[in-house]
Amino acid sequence: MIQGVQLKRLKPIPDERGMVMEILRSDEELFEGFGQVYLSVVYPGVVKGWHYHKVQTDFFAIVKGMAKVVLYDPRQDSPTRGEVQELFMGEQNPTLVRIPPGVMHGMKGIGTEPAYMVNCPTEVYNYERPDEFRVPPDDPSIPYDWKRKER
Repeated sequence: MIQGVQLKRLKPIPDERGMVMEILRSDEELFEGFGQVYLSVVYPGVVKGWHYHKVQTDFFAIVKGMAKVVLYDPRQDSPTRGEVQELFMGEQNPTLVRIPPGVMHGMKGIGTEPAYMVNCPTEVYNYERPDEFRVPPDDPSIPYDWKRKER
């Protein structure tokens, strides 16, 4: 696992009315702070990535559909520099992922419906000076191919 990345298995609690699922609580050790909450949707087969933040930590979960979430560690001072971590997240595997600053990340919608990601980052989005840095999905410096893998 990439240094600083943390996973939390989420527990859906169903009853005859529907379901509730806590994603992130301010009283758990994983919590760092609150900036905002937003929703991002990725269509099946589409890649959103790569990007990273210099200050912000992301805490996100796929709450509808399924997505392949991929992390890459380019940080000079990290013992996991150069490592790739692939996660399959969503309705079939409800998980929260903590992504520290400097770790590149992206997601690809998998399955037949859009995947809905809820993020609770530590910072608010600054429209004048965004803490968001983008890299193309096929950047040759990142050892990852977004194509579907036939196992």
